[in-house]
Amino acid sequence: MNKTYCPSLTEYQRRLSREVKIGDVPLGGKNPIRVQSMTTVDTMDTLGSVEQTLRMVEAGCEYVRITAPSMKEAQNLLEIKKELRKRGCNVPLIADIHFTPNAAELAARIVEKVRVNPGNYADKKKFDFIEYTDATYQDEVNRIRERFRPLVQICKQYGTAMRIGTNHGSLSDRILSRYGDTPLGMVESALEFLRLCEEENYYDVVLSMKASNTQVMVQAYRLLVQKLDEEGLQPYPLHLGVTEAGEAEDGRIKSAVGIGTLLEDGIGDTVRVSLTEAPEAEAPVAKALIDRYTNRAAEAKPIAPVTEVPIDPFQYHRRITREVLNLGGQNVPRVMVDISRLSSVEYADLRAVGQLYSVFLDKFQMNDLGADYIYSGQRPVPFMLPNGLKEVVDYQAWIDAGCRADHFPVLTQAEYATAGPQHTELNFVFQNLESLTPPALYQLRADSTAVIILYTDNAHAMPELRGAFFRLINHGVTNPVIINRQYPVLTSEQTQLYAATDVGGLLLDGLGDGVVLSTELLPERAKEEWLPTIDQLNQLSFGILQAARTRMSKTEYISCPSCGRTLFDLQETTAMIRKRTDHLKGVKIGIMGCIVNGPGEMADADYGYVGVGKGKIALYRGQDVIKKAVPEELAVNELIELMREDGRWIEPMRLEEPVGV
Repeated sequence: MNKTYCPSLTEYQRRLSREVKIGDVPLGGKNPIRVQSMTTVDTMDTLGSVEQTLRMVEAGCEYVRITAPSMKEAQNLLEIKKELRKRGCNVPLIADIHFTPNAAELAARIVEKVRVNPGNYADKKKFDFIEYTDATYQDEVNRIRERFRPLVQICKQYGTAMRIGTNHGSLSDRILSRYGDTPLGMVESALEFLRLCEEENYYDVVLSMKASNTQVMVQAYRLLVQKLDEEGLQPYPLHLGVTEAGEAEDGRIKSAVGIGTLLEDGIGDTVRVSLTEAPEAEAPVAKALIDRYTNRAAEAKPIAPVTEVPIDPFQYHRRITREVLNLGGQNVPRVMVDISRLSSVEYADLRAVGQLYSVFLDKFQMNDLGADYIYSGQRPVPFMLPNGLKEVVDYQAWIDAGCRADHFPVLTQAEYATAGPQHTELNFVFQNLESLTPPALYQLRADSTAVIILYTDNAHAMPELRGAFFRLINHGVTNPVIINRQYPVLTSEQTQLYAATDVGGLLLDGLGDGVVLSTELLPERAKEEWLPTIDQLNQLSFGILQAARTRMSKTEYISCPSCGRTLFDLQETTAMIRKRTDHLKGVKIGIMGCIVNGPGEMADADYGYVGVGKGKIALYRGQDVIKKAVPEELAVNELIELMREDGRWIEPMRLEEPVGV
């Protein structure tokens, strides 16, 4: 099987794509990775759209996308463009089209780029399974091609660029019937349109493969690159994005897991981060993700080339490992929290790792983000830990304390090689790519108690860690691995985005049995607000595992970022639904502003809350509509009733308030 999807798995190189002219801001080729976002104001509100566009450009947007759901909105793009140009703003505009080819054909004469979704441009989405012969399937493809051809010809005539943007959730019944709900189906959906573009000698095309599921999204982009090369098609530039990423920390983590994983391998020419927030909040996050790669090639240390890729990059398989205590095997990935930089540890400090202590009750209560292990280094915790929380100490501290059974030692490579006293059940060993020599691999392979803590100091971190995993697999070493990332002095947001990329990129390939994040400076109990705290690192670890779909520890909200089609206040509604449901561990709730981002786009969700008219909400179970026009003021209660009927509703439990701490 051809596993090639990027220029190099070890050396940082941008994939060299075809350059596409979009107004005065070319995309792809040797141009910088571009930032873009989408307006949320009604497209018929000309001045509102103009003012928001100006704010977005000020925030760093190099392209601005505006929805055009019908002919009247497509026509009004001209008024918006005129007013922007009058104010000296030449940002290229992109028309976003769903369902309405005639609106696309009009918009293509006005703006610099149009985006079409092949799943609903001229295709059907009724969630029907259709039996096709090769002949009837080809007849449908030919029909769609003829409906699409006029747009291609108009774009070619007017010098307008096009994005063929596949969305995982809006694959047509035809594609689903033949390819299933798969990354291959997403890729084929785009290629059907792309082949016609090439037939018409039209090449100003950008491609995207978006999904709210980060595993599916990354696999689809990789497969797309591979298929373009395999078919001898042009290396078109790629627009990266995770659809409906959500809001706040969760939205940023999820975006970084998906987008960052691809950027690490040099894939991607423009980025849109989809947050359920004002669009001007999206550009700085996209820019922070992109800026990490500005000097990556110069900063990276050489990594030994990968000669044998032991994983399938287009399909998720977790690395096979032996079980050591509660690590590896079939266990969910574990969270370890580094508290070794605290000068002393008190009961109250365990709140940061999900354990709340009540003096009055003299007991701990664990929340959903309760860490599995704490690393205390040279200073063991001076009191008994709550059940379920295990302590890891430096090897010498373990020896000095009398090799206690309730402490697990962590050994350096030198300490491990000398084979001194060890714990009978579990020993952690620091390793990096360089230290995984043949003798070390032999020792690990024979040791049923060893768990590797894998680290790197290479700026090109994720690929080096991946190279270490490949070495372990290729040498038959099945010890569990905790991924350790240590960062210099970074802001909380940088740590969040970088860790989500470095750790998430490995988890998406089934690599890793746990995570431990560390910063070189730790604010003593959060006195310096710009530095990440222990609490934030713990939450971040759980957030990365959830975003990579490897450990579900909280409710997941698949919420669209809003646009001019949205029929209610998405931020306010998401906050209201979160307030009522954020205790439902592992339940996925889709919150969509309109039917375009409705049942298809939230393909991954267990339940859906979709705007269908002014003040009217449709409620979904999976992709099936259950209630069609619920008044907005009753909709959240009705959603909860639906969960109750399914036996998925749990009354929220109040944790006891800690007393005296």
